[in-house]
Amino acid sequence: MTLIILSFAAGVLFMQLQPELPGTGWLGLSAFFLSYFFRQKILYLPGAFAIGFSWALGMAHLRLADRLAPELEGGDIEVVGVVSSLPAAGERSLRFEFEPESAEVKLPDRILLSWYCSPSYEENPSILSAPVHAGERWRFTVRLRRPHGNLNPHGFDYEAWLLERGIGATGYVRPRTSPLLLGARNSFPDRIEKLRETVRDRFKRVLGETPASGILAALAVGDQRAIPAEEWRLFNRTGVTHLMSISGLHVTLISGLFAWLASWLWRRSSYLVLQMPARKIGATAAIAGALGYSLIAGFAVPAQRTCWMVTVFAIALWSGRIASPARTLALALAVVLLIDPWAVLAAGFWLSFGAVALIFFVADGKGSMLKQWMQVQWAITIGLAPATLFLFSQFSIVGPLANAVAIPVVSALVTPLALVAAVLPWDALLELAAWLMQLLLQFLEWCASLPVAVWQQHVPPLWSVLLSLAGVLWLLAPRGAPWRMTGLALMLPALALPPPAPAPGAAWITTLDVGQGLAVLVRTANRSLLYDAGPAFGTEADSGERIIAPYLRAAGIERLDAMVVTHNDTDHSGGAASVLENFEVDAMFSSLAAGHPLLGLAADARRCMAGQAWTWDGVRFEILHPENAAAKPRKINDLSCVLKVSGARVPCCSPATSKSPPKRSC
Repeated sequence: MTLIILSFAAGVLFMQLQPELPGTGWLGLSAFFLSYFFRQKILYLPGAFAIGFSWALGMAHLRLADRLAPELEGGDIEVVGVVSSLPAAGERSLRFEFEPESAEVKLPDRILLSWYCSPSYEENPSILSAPVHAGERWRFTVRLRRPHGNLNPHGFDYEAWLLERGIGATGYVRPRTSPLLLGARNSFPDRIEKLRETVRDRFKRVLGETPASGILAALAVGDQRAIPAEEWRLFNRTGVTHLMSISGLHVTLISGLFAWLASWLWRRSSYLVLQMPARKIGATAAIAGALGYSLIAGFAVPAQRTCWMVTVFAIALWSGRIASPARTLALALAVVLLIDPWAVLAAGFWLSFGAVALIFFVADGKGSMLKQWMQVQWAITIGLAPATLFLFSQFSIVGPLANAVAIPVVSALVTPLALVAAVLPWDALLELAAWLMQLLLQFLEWCASLPVAVWQQHVPPLWSVLLSLAGVLWLLAPRGAPWRMTGLALMLPALALPPPAPAPGAAWITTLDVGQGLAVLVRTANRSLLYDAGPAFGTEADSGERIIAPYLRAAGIERLDAMVVTHNDTDHSGGAASVLENFEVDAMFSSLAAGHPLLGLAADARRCMAGQAWTWDGVRFEILHPENAAAKPRKINDLSCVLKVSGARVPCCSPATSKSPPKRSC
């Protein structure tokens, strides 16, 4: 059974990795083969693989069929529908999911809308308070487009995220129209969303705009958007990101708490115990706890995965067929992929199943609770390091220390307090949870300030990661296994192999997809130059932080020898500040006016001037424009820095989506 499920999962993964979606003809072909496969046991595994492939393919075609028709893009559409998610307040906009009920044309079942602030914002900042609420029915005039996102290696795939959530179009409410509130829908999901909104607003009202307020809202109702970017960087550096949102760990702990409490109460009555074993009641309570907490969390995909995992384990316990942890975990894997075949694209999917598998692998039930806890912590830290390095090009060295304190504080104290405070109107509980969280943040800042807090490097090749995973299993093998420490040797290639680089005299030129704007990375054998840094998306988000920095880290670039900011346009300079804050930049060339804030961030800020030239590793760089720095052109674009790159062997330019460096020369 376990191998059949793993083969099914491999089929799902293989389909999701296809560069183009196969046609529906594959479904009929798969059905033909399946009718033959299952007549012979020897063909069970390829049959399961075909089922997984076909299931993911069919679901993808159904989901893509619910996208906005291309001819409807860019036009005004009047639509009546219901706000179906917790509205998220941005810098000058509100964003929410919307379910159309009636419209002039056929629309997807779910769309993502932004409602931008009116021009009167400067005079009336309170206009940012939510004019819409979950469950309300509105009539809007909207302008929509098909889902689209930036596509860069090692970056967030926004379009895949929309696909997984079933969102068939994105758009905005047209300004200078007349949105009309038509009432409210009162379905069960709407009531849940209203409850989440009430809790979030109360937390904000009691605690104000503080990091603790945003974190507690994330833990109680799954709203992570109030956590500042600085805190997310702190959590990433200390390896506790999984604790600061409703993750698998929290769902598991809450379900375990429900199971323990229900079993304990059931055992108080000898009559009830004779009617039904306490452990079965505990299993039922575990399902209720996991489902209830996941619903309060907005039923986000990570919480859903854990909810289904807990459900499978509880049903196996109830039925008395919990033959082995491996089989039960495999059944949970099958349920998750049947409900959400896109789960294999999420890093959390691999990390959560990997963590549970490692716990089962090392748990032996021997020794004190402290010894078992330390054993599990060691296994998860060392076991997930290769996957974390492959997915994020870094892992936290101080993570075990930070988690040793953060896990009990967040899971056993802060989260239960936040949940009780969400139900009971006792502000003292909320303030106590905020105080504990503030103390924890101070501890995490101390951890992050340690000399070697994070190991960062280029993303290792897949073969070295698989070799590292084999080394992990060998290293964590039970006592008696020979040469266990040899497993460390199998992990060395992933850590020691240098990143690929151009040959002397050659340059790799990579254009990153930043949307409306520009960001080009030029690499020689030993040097790197960034030409423009893409746009800013708001006061707390820009392409430097979201796109350029992850790509540079994944490529193994720890510092930039030079950066060119062509001119003072937000599409070209918007991400420069984040790049300067995250990486050492030896020299910055620009046409920015004196006194510009970016000039103060650069260690060596220089003015672009025609005639400036230098040579790196046999590659010549020459600035061709502007010729007169003192000139005052009518358009700022006329001051743009123009850079010419020429070398003995300059490969053809490659887009950022290329999975390997270009091989042929221009």
